[in-house]
Amino acid sequence: MDLLNTLVDKGLRRELPTREEALAVLATSDDDVLDVVAAAGRVRRQWFGRRVKLNYLVNLKSGLCPEDCSYCSQRLGSTAGILKYTWLKPEEASQAAAAGLAGGAKRVCLVASGRGPTDRDVDRVAGTIKAIKDQNEGVEVCACLGLLSDGQAERLREAGADAYNHNLNTSEGTYGEITTTHTYADRVDTVQKAHAAGLSACSGLIAGMGESDEDLVDVVFSLRELDPDSVPVNFLIPVEGTPLAKEWNLTPQRCLRILAMVRFVCPDVEVRIAGGREVHLRTMQPLALHLANSIFLGDYLTTEGQAGKADLEMIADAGFEVEGAEQVTLPEHRATAGGGCGSHEGGGCGSHEGGGCGSHEDSGCGSHAGGGVCGSAPASTTPASAPTPAAAVGEARTDLVAVRRRGAGTDLAPNA
Repeated sequence: MDLLNTLVDKGLRRELPTREEALAVLATSDDDVLDVVAAAGRVRRQWFGRRVKLNYLVNLKSGLCPEDCSYCSQRLGSTAGILKYTWLKPEEASQAAAAGLAGGAKRVCLVASGRGPTDRDVDRVAGTIKAIKDQNEGVEVCACLGLLSDGQAERLREAGADAYNHNLNTSEGTYGEITTTHTYADRVDTVQKAHAAGLSACSGLIAGMGESDEDLVDVVFSLRELDPDSVPVNFLIPVEGTPLAKEWNLTPQRCLRILAMVRFVCPDVEVRIAGGREVHLRTMQPLALHLANSIFLGDYLTTEGQAGKADLEMIADAGFEVEGAEQVTLPEHRATAGGGCGSHEGGGCGSHEGGGCGSHEDSGCGSHAGGGVCGSAPASTTPASAPTPAAAVGEARTDLVAVRRRGAGTDLAPNA
């Protein structure tokens, strides 16, 4: 296919595709999906080899968010039966993080629901960052606390934070249909604040909210302009009790095409599969590793994820390897110059702003159901039960969505 050959050539040269080419990837048929994966996989291996970075979420404060993000189980007015608790103590958060790090994670994503942190909240998180770093040499810490005020990103950097996650989630043109309590411009401003403070800004999207192909391309090209180091791709978890509970628009093949499009647009950036991979990719998750070089280990913010042991087995069985703490995630030209996915040397995934940790449920920082303003969308896993017959395209798979009842904020051991 001429389109795929062109995109591979551009990706290997870090040359940006056109919008028309990106749209064409999304328009390919299910018959062509393996060709699309193989092509984007060549680009992924060029810049990241066969390494898979593991990230681990710790939900510092769950539920009771004043924002009205339609995808989020922690939103204002949500009737989802999620865990609700106030700030974890630093030692509690550090203990939760230790489980993920023991499972092979090299980055801990600290997420808190809410519009944005107060200065006192920043002090709390600073104490948590110190506790985690004191006990785990070399660990990366990403914060995802919502909209930042002036000076807060600098304070987080001084406290030892390596990255800040704040997702754009959807296109500027449709953002008002998803959230009304803050704006798309507010989100862009926070990503820019993080970058200006020297944090690795992480920003991504949520697919499956009823958006068009044009919306998906719009948000990925907008992310390219913000130049994040990490782009978490979340797939909506339609959690009961949220406005988007009936939105079951994704198939495994559709998810693979979206990931391939992101890889072609940002060839040398950390593409992370965040919330929803277990729900929407299902048995095709291993194929997605040929497109993305980063995932979340274990559970998400408010929903359960695939067992950590199963994640590690999947990575090994697919012929990939877990990225070690001593390995640098980004290609050398990005790691040393802060550039990357753009069309010129050191150009980054866009024109100037940098990025880092994310997901929409990525993790607030990477997941969506329970992501709060920080925009994450957690994924879920099938509860232990009898096998479920294969569902028809577009049929709701509520059997794959389980509310998190273990780990942070509970007395039960985490899934890591």
